Amino acid sequence: MTLAIHNLKPARGSRHRVKRIGRGNASGHGTSSTRGGKGQTARSGGSRGLQMKGFKFLLQSTPKLRGFKSPRVKPSEVYLSDLEKHFEAGATVDLAALQGKQIISKNARTAKIVSTGDITKKFTVTGLTFSKGAETKIKAAGGEVK
Repeated sequence: MTLAIHNLKPARGSRHRVKRIGRGNASGHGTSSTRGGKGQTARSGGSRGLQMKGFKFLLQSTPKLRGFKSPRVKPSEVYLSDLEKHFEAGATVDLAALQGKQIISKNARTAKIVSTGDITKKFTVTGLTFSKGAETKIKAAGGEVK
């Protein structure tokens, strides 16, 4: 016999009949129909409700998280007076140099130079953000901003 579309059938023993429970006592699954006793868990949809009941108080008693956490990284502030104090004239100021002199934290990802204090030395500032006032003071002292 050749294999053709009209004589295809599943392998022997691979298909099972659905067991229809709750069809009288003669079926072997009568009365409670394998659902145990009476009450809430014997009903449809009642199996989950009891577990959730004790969880409700826990949900109500946990405080709600207010506000929101910004994903934007806030830069560490560096004063011009700090640059004046810690760096020599003609030095290059960047993130690594500030971390090396321990002006900012080692974990800081960015830094911003703020126009607090005065500056007399010449600096080359690279890879940092700065306020407009700080930029004008650095350029007025003969420094360079990149």
